[in-house]
Amino acid sequence: MLAAAVAALAQLSCKHAPPSGVAAEVNGQAITYAELEKTFQTQTQTQSQPGEGSNEDSVMSQKLELLNSLITSEIMLQRAYKQGLTAVDADVETEINKMRAPYTKDQFDKLMAERHMTMNDLRTQIRRDLTVNKLINKEITSHITVTDAEVTRFYEDNKKAFNRAEPQIHLAEILVTPFPDPNVHNLKNSKAQNDSEAQNKIKDLEARLARGEDFGMLAQNYSEDAQFAPNGGDMGLVPESNLEKASPELRKMIVSLPPGVPSQPVRLPDGYRILKVISREPAGQRDLQDPRVQQEIREALLNRKDQLLKSAYYEVARNSAKIQNYLAQSVLDNAGKTK
Repeated sequence: MLAAAVAALAQLSCKHAPPSGVAAEVNGQAITYAELEKTFQTQTQTQSQPGEGSNEDSVMSQKLELLNSLITSEIMLQRAYKQGLTAVDADVETEINKMRAPYTKDQFDKLMAERHMTMNDLRTQIRRDLTVNKLINKEITSHITVTDAEVTRFYEDNKKAFNRAEPQIHLAEILVTPFPDPNVHNLKNSKAQNDSEAQNKIKDLEARLARGEDFGMLAQNYSEDAQFAPNGGDMGLVPESNLEKASPELRKMIVSLPPGVPSQPVRLPDGYRILKVISREPAGQRDLQDPRVQQEIREALLNRKDQLLKSAYYEVARNSAKIQNYLAQSVLDNAGKTK
């Protein structure tokens, strides 16, 4: 009887033990430590710095954050698969060709090597991203509408904003600052603590943009500008004279930047910035009947609704999923223990 009781307890204990090599499970689907580590290597450029005793904690924090993203991605993938929304090969190859376009073969191969990625890795990632996009488009984007009344109300509430005293540039930014700041908040609670971390972070974001990740989502998740990060880095319209005052070289770079193309990281006194020109606007009052005004308002309202509904959708999906985050539990179990 005693032996049977001991055996039963052992079996019960095994049921609660994390599966070997598994960082998390989503509805029974494993996310392995190997997968987490490989993804971490492709998305970060963290380097150990002499004398930085907290670097190990910083790396673990990044991995927990990344695992959380992988969990959400897995939830979305499972939902997409159930609805038969898997991206086809032609869509994947189209995206790869878009990514290759700005580079020579050697440049692209070097970029892939720097990210520790093979072409199979890239195809897998793109297929996952496109599959999730199909789900989001079906479940959210396709249902969003903006009425004429909403456009008119937005214009009337913001009419002064459409009166341009001088040419202005509609800008978005991702900011990374090289010093601690407790007032900085973004969706990932990501904050560089020194210049080395800031350089690594801005380079990582630059690489992710080059792979086609959404500028607005990266800004929301990682930008350290508390004012603009919640809006996807959207700074609104900036008068050209303001750019001239900030830096003649900065103005020259922005004026020559094609709309929609992120800049290279720019070092300014308060940190590192990646900028994107959304549009350029001439001086003068713009009327509501101007198709560009209506389009601008509709896009702003659509983006606002889209970001809100995505955030809500992700949370509802996570609430309905069975998630076991073994890495997070391991961190808690080992808190304060010395090696």
